[in-house]
Amino acid sequence: MPRQLPPDVRQSRYFYRPQREYSRSSEKTWVFGALRIRDGTEITYCAPARNSDGWIRLLTEVIHANPRGPIRIVTDNLTTHTSGKVREWLTHHPRIQQVFIPKKACWLNLAEGWWRLLRRAAFAGQTFADPDEITHAVEVATTQLNAHAKPWICGRPSPPTRRPRRQFVYRL
Repeated sequence: MPRQLPPDVRQSRYFYRPQREYSRSSEKTWVFGALRIRDGTEITYCAPARNSDGWIRLLTEVIHANPRGPIRIVTDNLTTHTSGKVREWLTHHPRIQQVFIPKKACWLNLAEGWWRLLRRAAFAGQTFADPDEITHAVEVATTQLNAHAKPWICGRPSPPTRRPRRQFVYRL
């Protein structure tokens, strides 16, 4: 129950700040995703926990989306990506190789830009009643973003070359 303040304190808008209630609930949703940079498409899915099982499920979906050839996954050094369960799974799937970015260098991960677009498309200005609504919003946003996907390139494109309008020639 919130603490009651005296009436003179309640009237002061500079002194009284309502207490915020904070609690953790079991109804969380984690979004896993993988970006294929050659064409800009993304694979996403929602899970109730961020653990090795969710990461292995994502890797399985990446294998199904890319049926042939080697696959290199660029990822950060999160413990779910380096656990014993994941390492054992990777030994049975030699097509996949994880490449870890250096610590404190998140700008090297091209998927970070895509996550910004997903958060804006799926979550901006919305409230959700349950995890199913979050899952639906992620699926819709992923489908919409994949419809307009383009290859991802690291860095800025080079400026276009242009010809000068006039060429000045000085004769002595």
